[in-house]
Amino acid sequence: MDYLIPTEEQDRLRAELEKRTDAEAARIRRYLAMPDLSRTPGSPIHEIVARILASGYFKDLDTIRTPEIVPADISFDLFDFPANHPARSKSDTYYVDETHILRTHTTVMWYYYLHEPEVQRRIAEHKPVGCFSFGKVYRKDEIDRRHMNVFHQIDGWYLAPKSMKTIGQADLEDALKHIAAAVFGPEAKYRLNKDTFPYTDPSLEMEVEVGGRWVETVGCGVVKGSVLQKLGVDPEQYTGWAFGFGLERLAIVSMDLPDIRLLWSDDLRVKRQLHLGQKFAEVSKYPPALRDISFVVPKTFVPNNYFDLVRDIAGDLVEEVSLIDQYENDGKFGADKKSYAYRITYRSSDRTLTNDEVDVLHKKIEEATAKEFGATVR
Repeated sequence: MDYLIPTEEQDRLRAELEKRTDAEAARIRRYLAMPDLSRTPGSPIHEIVARILASGYFKDLDTIRTPEIVPADISFDLFDFPANHPARSKSDTYYVDETHILRTHTTVMWYYYLHEPEVQRRIAEHKPVGCFSFGKVYRKDEIDRRHMNVFHQIDGWYLAPKSMKTIGQADLEDALKHIAAAVFGPEAKYRLNKDTFPYTDPSLEMEVEVGGRWVETVGCGVVKGSVLQKLGVDPEQYTGWAFGFGLERLAIVSMDLPDIRLLWSDDLRVKRQLHLGQKFAEVSKYPPALRDISFVVPKTFVPNNYFDLVRDIAGDLVEEVSLIDQYENDGKFGADKKSYAYRITYRSSDRTLTNDEVDVLHKKIEEATAKEFGATVR
């Protein structure tokens, strides 16, 4: 069965965002407006999802589509994130207001799924339940060719009454084996390692051999009894497995893609190559333009917030922002200040950038750095 969660609360929060004139609201609106590639036919992100959903092993699982703006307590408290977990901070997560965030993981679907009357009825009758959820997630992140702050995940989970079976590590291994076969083919070579996640124990992560190297792909685990209890499921009656992973990583590995931005490209030379298992052939590689920026800022400076500012101004014309130096000098800067130096790589995927337009962009970044962070640009 397919479930679509009502979005009245999300619609209200988006209406409030539309009224705001601050930079954070503008960037959140822009990120929400980006297409969901997991629901865009022709995208390799969509292709990965389709392959998993088509696997006979998962045929009894439902699907659910949840809001992209969710309460912070549902995202963190219900899933046993410690109070000091970095994901809770405003330097890692986009807060729409003090209590709502852009979802950081699709695992949040557990809460919504278990509040569906039909699912509650099945649990009351001691029947198994389970579902998939997939779509965009949002986390503040660095800027380079392997990371974006907007990306895609898929989550799946399955709960069984203990009267039927008790889920254990063998079940995790079986689920991971079928994910590997669905995405990489039945001959895929994989290996499993122990891992740690906030809401599962024991936990495993799977590595798949692609092109002669091992690549971490999927995390999986037995759902903690404490998490089930918070979600309203009696852990004395039910056990379950769950998995989740980012889709971009698998797509990049499968196609040997040199830059994550290519997944969003509208260039036909790029789009016609984006098929899982097809090695990407570089289209005309336009030259990079490098500019350095150094500045002194208060020690409250948060690099992830700076990367957002660079994205605001230069968009996808920025390929990478790399830290080349940082140091403190109380005598020179003061005890509450610190110096940073970054190298910004500007490169377009479809044309050569002129020095003049790069200089204009870089000047805007310098001015915004001074204004938004109280920086002294050196």
